[in-house]
Amino acid sequence: MRITRVSSAVRAVGAAALVVLAAASPAAADASPSAGPSDGADAPTSAGTSFRTAAEVDQGQTATATASTGDYLYWSFPADAGQRPTVRATVKLPKAHASATWQVDVYDGLRNRQACQYGAQTRTAAQDAPEVTLSCTLRTVRAWSEPWADDPLPGTYYVRLTTVGLRSADLGLPVSAELRVESKDIGGAAAVDGSLAEPLVPGIAVTGADEAGDDEESDTSVAVLSSIEPDDGWSSGWWSDRWVWTGVGGVLAALAGVAGYSLTRGPGRPSRVPPGA
Repeated sequence: MRITRVSSAVRAVGAAALVVLAAASPAAADASPSAGPSDGADAPTSAGTSFRTAAEVDQGQTATATASTGDYLYWSFPADAGQRPTVRATVKLPKAHASATWQVDVYDGLRNRQACQYGAQTRTAAQDAPEVTLSCTLRTVRAWSEPWADDPLPGTYYVRLTTVGLRSADLGLPVSAELRVESKDIGGAAAVDGSLAEPLVPGIAVTGADEAGDDEESDTSVAVLSSIEPDDGWSSGWWSDRWVWTGVGGVLAALAGVAGYSLTRGPGRPSRVPPGA
């Protein structure tokens, strides 16, 4: 009898293990870099000169631009909750130039500069070096945060590429730049209990605010400064694989309780015979 109960408990634990493996598959997929649109004609071939004119680039695209040393180059991209974006910029320099320091900065939708978790954000190109490569990996974007925390939040992010400490003799030399943004999906490890009412996209709060007047006037009142968003839309942290692991943990705890009870209650007792039967 006890052997039968032990076998049943083992089978139950084996079934629970299969459930854990099935749940681990999407979690492993989340750990891989997020898929983005392939490089193509939609990738921007120029950069903006300010936050308002920043060229919009989707994650997974390679944006290109030609400029002169001393120019400020701006791009913008969307980042959603649970993503850890990495910005990589490559500047191809002219054949003859003095040493110069290049820097890439990333700002959120409120134009607050975000610190790089790791990466070579500033690099000095040696004299006559053909190119210089910079990178900046942000902290994981959170669905919600305290106002004082300065955590990355879902919305539009801006990239500014420029050179610092440039000699006057090198001003105006032609350069070309490439920018690529990719993200790693962290998943439930970065999930928080909360979400934003709207992503931090500049101008989204005043979209359609002026509904009075004719159609022509209402069209001019729409002031969304950024039209890009993730392919699947803004999630704002309403779902993560933490829900899966919480459910699996509850099931395993219940199975462990049933198995422990079956193993420790001892052999069954015969039913009591009423006196005088």
